[in-house]
Amino acid sequence: MVRLTSHGVSVALLLGQLLAGAPDGERRQAMSYSISTLLTRNLHDVFGENDGKRRRAAIDEIFTEDCVFYEPGGGVYRGRDEIDRVAGALRATHPDFRYQVIAGPEEVGNAGRVQWLEGRPGEPPAHAGTDFIVARDGRIAAVYLFFDKLP
Repeated sequence: MVRLTSHGVSVALLLGQLLAGAPDGERRQAMSYSISTLLTRNLHDVFGENDGKRRRAAIDEIFTEDCVFYEPGGGVYRGRDEIDRVAGALRATHPDFRYQVIAGPEEVGNAGRVQWLEGRPGEPPAHAGTDFIVARDGRIAAVYLFFDKLP
């Protein structure tokens, strides 16, 4: 549907044409995600993904360029490359582990958290944790990992 404005062209039409003609990477840059979506995608598509190309594509989609990942014990990783390296190294240690969300994502303002269990399917969980994120412009700017006691 084309709507005419005082200038004769709809802003929505122009934006749609710009995005339709943009390369995939630029189209991805324009996408914005909810806090809940960012939380679950970080868990499954980044830290739960064994395929390096799919993991990196997800990182490029959902993280800001200047993102930071904080882990217990003082680890601080800055930028998409470092998050990709850390997630890949983690997956290499236990590629058969799967994440299970145990409480739906919660959102407050530009932040949110999700609680999860991790382990081999059919076995008791090996780890429990909470991911807390701060988002900016529909992407993850910071992730804080907390390990929880197993239920």
